[in-house]
Amino acid sequence: MHELSIVKSVVSIAAREAERGGFSRVVAIRLRIGEVSGIVPGCMEDFFPIAAGGTVAEGARLQMETIPAAISCPDCGFEGAPEGARCPVCGGEGYKLVAGREFIVDSIEVE
Repeated sequence: MHELSIVKSVVSIAAREAERGGFSRVVAIRLRIGEVSGIVPGCMEDFFPIAAGGTVAEGARLQMETIPAAISCPDCGFEGAPEGARCPVCGGEGYKLVAGREFIVDSIEVE
């Protein structure tokens, strides 16, 4: 249920930016969400109308793009998509997650 507080923060960011630019309405908000960020896009969609109600973002579209998880293996140098808990090339377990945890407000469309 942490998605409600996250989406409230997103609406707050959009409202602040719209005010800063002198715009009266947010039309769309585009998010980029890492696939292993722990954020559930479906919950974000469900909570967005609640969080946006009564703000300049009311009625706006929420667009979400998933950022795939990627690892870097120090044992063999592989960089790419993980397969389970091991490096798909050498089977090493000491890899580092280099993508997939992000949460980015990518753009805000206003009028």
